[in-house]
Amino acid sequence: MTHLRKMMLEELQRRHYSEATTQRYVRLIERFAQHFHRSPDRLGPQHIREYQAQLFTVHKLTPGSVTNHLCALRFFYIQTLKRPWSIADTPYPKKRYRLPTILSQEEVTQLIDAAPTSFYRTILMTSMTTNTYSTRNPAVIATKKSAATMPWA
Repeated sequence: MTHLRKMMLEELQRRHYSEATTQRYVRLIERFAQHFHRSPDRLGPQHIREYQAQLFTVHKLTPGSVTNHLCALRFFYIQTLKRPWSIADTPYPKKRYRLPTILSQEEVTQLIDAAPTSFYRTILMTSMTTNTYSTRNPAVIATKKSAATMPWA
């Protein structure tokens, strides 16, 4: 184990980061160093910008994944190496927001009618009228399973 890895692990443990986060951060810093074939303490802001751009263009990572990389790098440089970090030089990617699917009146009626029991039908009707409809709703999940043959499902 290298001195830098040991220092980073100690900093992560001192701050009580989860085991999963600890493993992920160490792995991401390792990939960053392997990309440039150098120790990460010898790499600077220009390398981080180049790496960030490559994560999007070459590796086709999502904004969330690139943010994970940047969080690991930020932790490493600020907490482990005690170096300054400029967010202006390495901005976090803009998040994508997906708009919800708006169902027509006919689709809502079909969805409610396809509910397997009156219990699920009641949940669906309540969630539709209170604007709390969600695809994570158990009634929606059960209805979608039983209504898989519908043309809009």
